[in-house]
Amino acid sequence: MRAAAEPPAERWAVCLRPNLPRPSWAWAVPLFAATFVTTTVVGARLAYNFRLGQPAYFSKIDLFPFAWVWHHPATWLGGLSFSVALLAILLAHELGHFLACRHYRLDSTLPLFLPAPTVIGTMGAFIRIRSPFHERRELFDVGIAGPLAGMVVTVPLLIYGLATSRVLAPAQLPAWHRQYLDFGWPPLAQAIVHLLRPGVGVARLSFSPVARAGWVGLLLTMLNLVPGAQLDGGHILYAISPALHRVASWAAMLLMLFAGWRYWPGWFVFAAFIALMRVRHPYVPKLQPLGRARVALTVLALAIFAATFMLTPLAS
Repeated sequence: MRAAAEPPAERWAVCLRPNLPRPSWAWAVPLFAATFVTTTVVGARLAYNFRLGQPAYFSKIDLFPFAWVWHHPATWLGGLSFSVALLAILLAHELGHFLACRHYRLDSTLPLFLPAPTVIGTMGAFIRIRSPFHERRELFDVGIAGPLAGMVVTVPLLIYGLATSRVLAPAQLPAWHRQYLDFGWPPLAQAIVHLLRPGVGVARLSFSPVARAGWVGLLLTMLNLVPGAQLDGGHILYAISPALHRVASWAAMLLMLFAGWRYWPGWFVFAAFIALMRVRHPYVPKLQPLGRARVALTVLALAIFAATFMLTPLAS
């Protein structure tokens, strides 16, 4: 194992040793291409409605626009603003994990995207880490690298997207209240709207496609920072205290089940997803203290989780 005083240049030299397997592009490229297509289709309908001043999810076509785009191929290019912004956010998040793995010489896949006919055109992205973690500092750094990298891309795109959104006229508000889906906006987005448009709340905005991509970035960050199981937040918490991780994981599961019953059914799906990932975290030894810098990053991660938290991300 490398010594703590190892110079940065030597550390990177170790990380690039040829015995670290080269990641395969076999699945990464076609999955990315397919996700680019599905998100651009969704973005095309979002851009079409935004351009005409219509609610984003006002009809069944808005929920599943694939047949509509097939019959109106000229609209497809209009979806690039949404798809490029969304894929940039997802890619930044997963590359944060991937590059941290490469730094510590942990074998992992390239980011793998999941195309799907959902209201955002994807089920997200992930990397698969094949190597075991050698110590908790590695676990902490790999866990926190994704959310931090994702937020670096999400926040500027969100600011731009909210700045280019439109204020609704009073006569338009009833139509927006009859949408199939309505997005919940977390404290961070509401604060940005307050700074950009004082006196105008999120309920009075028609959100641009880029703003909706930024919303997905906030949702992704919030869900990944849930402190439990093998989520990013779970990795961070386990690196700090395995005992606290056990308690928090089961508490998070119970709270999600309650929130799914009381507020948003999507919490049921995510609770089941965590169960499939295994609530219990694999053992990782603690060989060295985390240090003050990682304690400060833990506080930052908690602040980001609070700023992006949405109890009801989607409402019907």
